[in-house]
Amino acid sequence: MTEESIYIGINDKGEKINLDLAHANRHGLIAGATGTGKTVTMKVMAEAFSRVGVPVFLCDVKGDVSGIAQEGADSAGMQKRINKFRLKDPEFNNGHVFEYRAYPTVFWDAFGEKGKNINTTVSNMGPLLLSRLLGLTEVQEGILNIVFRVAEKENLPMSSFEDLRNAISYVYENRQKYSARYGNIAAASITSVLRTLIPLENQGAGKFFCEPAIDITEWIKCSEEEGEQHGWGVINVLDCVELVKNPDVYSTFIFWLLTELYNVLPEVGDPKKPKIVFFFDEAHFLFKDAEKALLKKIEQTVKLIRSKGVGIYFVTQSPSDISNEVLAQLQNRVQHALRAYTPAEIKAVKVAAESFRENPELNTSECIMALGTGEALVSFLDAKGIPQIVQQTSIICPESLMGPCSEKIREDITDKYKEELMMDENVNVNAALSAQALENERLKLELEKMKMELELEKTRLAQAEAEAKKAAAEAEAQAKIQIAREEAERKAREKEEEEARKVAEKAAALAQKEAEKAEAEAKKAAEKAAAEAKKAEEKAAAAEQKKNAARQSKIESQVIQAGGQVLKKTLLRLLKLSK
Repeated sequence: MTEESIYIGINDKGEKINLDLAHANRHGLIAGATGTGKTVTMKVMAEAFSRVGVPVFLCDVKGDVSGIAQEGADSAGMQKRINKFRLKDPEFNNGHVFEYRAYPTVFWDAFGEKGKNINTTVSNMGPLLLSRLLGLTEVQEGILNIVFRVAEKENLPMSSFEDLRNAISYVYENRQKYSARYGNIAAASITSVLRTLIPLENQGAGKFFCEPAIDITEWIKCSEEEGEQHGWGVINVLDCVELVKNPDVYSTFIFWLLTELYNVLPEVGDPKKPKIVFFFDEAHFLFKDAEKALLKKIEQTVKLIRSKGVGIYFVTQSPSDISNEVLAQLQNRVQHALRAYTPAEIKAVKVAAESFRENPELNTSECIMALGTGEALVSFLDAKGIPQIVQQTSIICPESLMGPCSEKIREDITDKYKEELMMDENVNVNAALSAQALENERLKLELEKMKMELELEKTRLAQAEAEAKKAAAEAEAQAKIQIAREEAERKAREKEEEEARKVAEKAAALAQKEAEKAEAEAKKAAEKAAAEAKKAEEKAAAAEQKKNAARQSKIESQVIQAGGQVLKKTLLRLLKLSK
């Protein structure tokens, strides 16, 4: 079988549509209305990834994905599809020959009821995700952050819900102490956080938050069974039927899985095929009502995790369910039919159509609404990483059962886990016994060593005590010498200060005498200057008086002269009138 690409379906011309494995970690989107074939597409891709040795993780939100663990059922309709897609032609089917088969499967369950338990610790979940899980307000989230900070500082255990409860109670009892450092810690806020733990505990969260935390690398395994499926990627099916009933819990759990993978896996760059591929059904829960900080973290994780060799495929009804920043990272797209009856739905169809690379032979918007079940518009990255033009595609049929597997199949797989677990426990017990014997011998040798070290320590202490006494005597002698030296220096300093004081007093008396003499001379000079100033002032006043008298005399003369002229003119006028 070629491992360069996986066969997904055929276009309307009968040409194969393949997904290039080297670009499968560039993430993808499977979208479409309910009943249009999203689950079948997800299973077809999961089977194909498994066959080329890529482990897969599937979220089973309806219970029908479990059928991947059971071989499919034959029918006339299936035979028609097998022939249509040429699935038994190895040259056309990428070297593979179709037959009904079960795939190597491991069932997981967050509550440990329908599969292997997925455990983590409260500290691993962290305050951001735990706040969303508990539905905390902004104030309550602040309290939870303080609890985590105090637990880290005080080395408080933070594994189980009970540990979290104890840590919250510890902060409550010491809230006055921590309020000075972290701000006001209201008793009402702490008790309200405590109350939010109760509903989750009632839903079985105690089974999820406990030691030991799961090793994420358990999901990245290939089948070790002898035969055809040796080396096929194991398909991990997470039972989410109960989990998805609480969307916030489901979305928080899914993001925790992504975060754990990102934190644990090493950088691999761009591998020839992904290390693991995740399919997250009902992906809109991950983005609906997500806080800005959480949404930013989701976007960053999706963007960076591909360099860890992880491919993420979101499965939802409409591309508009996904944030634009994340949607831009989903470069392998399968769009099943959308139904549009309202203006908002028509707009969503248009947006979905415009997200594809245009095909001049296809009206994408009309095609999306006319697609039948099992048909989709598909655009994958080609071998050069360039988006292919969108093509109307018929998706091939899965080899496993289309529907939930039987309870017997699930029980057989679960029993196999239990046997493996018992074998591991037996090996662990034997190893523990051997380890205990070695540990006892080690402790015995350690005890002997400690006795010898104790004797050496006694000797060392005696020597140290003698040296300390000697050092104390030397220190005492040095102290006495130092005291005598300091006393002599003190007396010399006091003598110098006394002589300096006398010199200063003499200088002060002389300065005082000189100041008094200068003051007397200054007083005489001031009196002389005052007398001269007064004499000058009187002289100036006399001159001014004389000047004013002359000015007045001149004015009077001018007035008399002017009056005479007026009188003369008046008399002449009267004489003329008398004649």
